[in-house]
Amino acid sequence: MSVFPDQIEPIAPRVQGFAPLMASGARIVVLGSMPGVASLRRQQYYAHPRNAFWPIAAEVCGFDAQASYDARSEALVSSGIALWDVLQACERPGSLDANIDIHSIVPNDFESFFRESPGIVRVCFNGGKAAALYRRHVLPALTLSRELQYVDLPSTSPAHAAMRREEKLAVWERALTISR
Repeated sequence: MSVFPDQIEPIAPRVQGFAPLMASGARIVVLGSMPGVASLRRQQYYAHPRNAFWPIAAEVCGFDAQASYDARSEALVSSGIALWDVLQACERPGSLDANIDIHSIVPNDFESFFRESPGIVRVCFNGGKAAALYRRHVLPALTLSRELQYVDLPSTSPAHAAMRREEKLAVWERALTISR
């Protein structure tokens, strides 16, 4: 039996995440699922122009949302907030979390991450998919000597339009504010 080219299933592209964006004094880590196409192309967290992450973080932390990526990143980590993703790699056509092939998932090494980041006390999930992936693929094998607070947040993705920006801002502000 021969297979004709039009009968071959297209293979979803394998995508690779970024290293964590953080400083040694991090108290909070914000976890996404996997960077979208715009972020992967620019090699920057939350690079899609309509993603609300940077404007929300800028308002909460008091920096210019229009500053360069390096300046925004520095301001964020100076505020004690780290960024990373639950997944190190996966197969996913496009940017939608719903298109992640669950059989291709490779989670990041959170055991090492938390061991090397003893100041982190709160884990914030940027959207439901990040929370679900972490709880299914990371949490069962995680052995930590400290308790972490977990906070599920509404996605800042432009695909998540169910909540007004002002409502998202209020929820995110509570999550990203921690007494030092």
